[in-house]
Amino acid sequence: MEKKIDKDLKLIVKSSLIIFIGLFLSKVLTYVYRITIARTFGPEIYGLFSLSLMIFGFFVFFASFGFSEGLIRYLSWYRGKKQYQKIKYLFKFALSISIISSIFSGAILFFLSNYISLNVFHNPELIIFLKIFSFLIPFYLINNLFLSALQAFEKIQWYSFILNIFQNVVKVFTLFLFIFIGFKSGAIIFSYFLGIFAMFTISYFITKYKTPEIFGNSDLKNKIKSEVRKEFFSYSWPLLFFAMISQIFYWTDTFLIGYFNGAFDAGLYNAAIPIVLLMRFVPELFLRLFFPLVTKEFSRNRLKIIRQLSQQVGKWIFILNLPVFLIMFFFPDAIINVLFGAEYIIVGKSLKILAVGGFISSLIWISNNLLSVIGKSKLLLTNLLFVSTLNILLNILLIPKYGLNGAAFATTISMIVLSLILFLEVRYFLSLIPFRRKILRIFLVSFIPLFLLIYIRKFVQINLISLILLSSLFFLLYIFLIILTGCLDKNDFMILKGIKSKIMGNLF
Repeated sequence: MEKKIDKDLKLIVKSSLIIFIGLFLSKVLTYVYRITIARTFGPEIYGLFSLSLMIFGFFVFFASFGFSEGLIRYLSWYRGKKQYQKIKYLFKFALSISIISSIFSGAILFFLSNYISLNVFHNPELIIFLKIFSFLIPFYLINNLFLSALQAFEKIQWYSFILNIFQNVVKVFTLFLFIFIGFKSGAIIFSYFLGIFAMFTISYFITKYKTPEIFGNSDLKNKIKSEVRKEFFSYSWPLLFFAMISQIFYWTDTFLIGYFNGAFDAGLYNAAIPIVLLMRFVPELFLRLFFPLVTKEFSRNRLKIIRQLSQQVGKWIFILNLPVFLIMFFFPDAIINVLFGAEYIIVGKSLKILAVGGFISSLIWISNNLLSVIGKSKLLLTNLLFVSTLNILLNILLIPKYGLNGAAFATTISMIVLSLILFLEVRYFLSLIPFRRKILRIFLVSFIPLFLLIYIRKFVQINLISLILLSSLFFLLYIFLIILTGCLDKNDFMILKGIKSKIMGNLF
């Protein structure tokens, strides 16, 4: 059992190193893309782009039926039981339904573009964004199915390359090219379109080559096919609404700011959002492989392994995200000024507020995954429906009075409530707390480098270079103190030793 846990932890870390490279490049390229749009075209156009992404995402999730999330669970489950005929049938079924639903959803968005732009957001310039993006829905949705298959088969390196690197390189390259040629807002629209279309194309060929098990006809009897469909739908249909409500939850701020205050304020607020989303970086390092891996272990009823993996990964997420949160919380204006410019500093306080909710919610991603593993998709939907309703009500109450900060407070309160609910449910269903006791000691230790950073900040002018240097100094001292104060256990040292050996082996 101990050897199995060590093997799974090493596999998660190995995949996390691959994902780290992909996510790092993804974040850099995404920030280059967004910052170029924000600085070149201003808050108004950046706000239109943000609103169009929100609406596009809503229609994508409406057409998805939760199939991409459901595929990850069931393909992993069938792999654990070596039921490959079910894999073939399930993927073909999901693909067929998704092609039809995505075309239908794209057509609806195309014909509603004028109404949404003129009657909801009162901005005719939004029309062209929505019409072009409507053609992307089938490509985006089917691409998600291919990526789900790669993730379920633990082809994390290809998954990360396609999603995090390839599409973003295409977007950034074409954006600069179109700006150079002289395109106006069309540079944003067509660069985004080409990035998604290129991602769809390469994901199809790589999935066909790397996971041939999912293609072809199955020889299942009709009764078994019916059972597979029933189980898959029973799990996936709540995820349709879960995905839709998730989209509503995370875009409620932008939508209602755009409605009450206009696209300009929505553009300002969306300078803070991508910064807060940096705290998703760390959970994504581990959870891309954590979910299919734990699903396989659950299919074999290995609950002890699930508990150990959850607690260890929860600790790693806390260790790595804590310094990101503290820097974001204590230096919000400096971060926004360096990345987006002085025009966006007004959202510094909003970033500070959102950082609290972002940090807490990043720690609960494991709980969300664990509830998905044990098939509690309907419970997840109920949770999110309740919290999304709370978020909408709080935004409606707070935005007219407090503006951007009111939106930030509404989302942060909602995130904290959702995190508490998920924590209690995992404790109830699995008798599991996905954290180790040493995280309290880690939290206290972090204040030593924080106080030093606050002191040095008084004598240093903040720019991109000084921000990177100060953050690096903070992180190095923080890690040194964690090791010195005995916050790490044998599993941590085992993983660190493995990382060191891998790096040294690659260098020499």
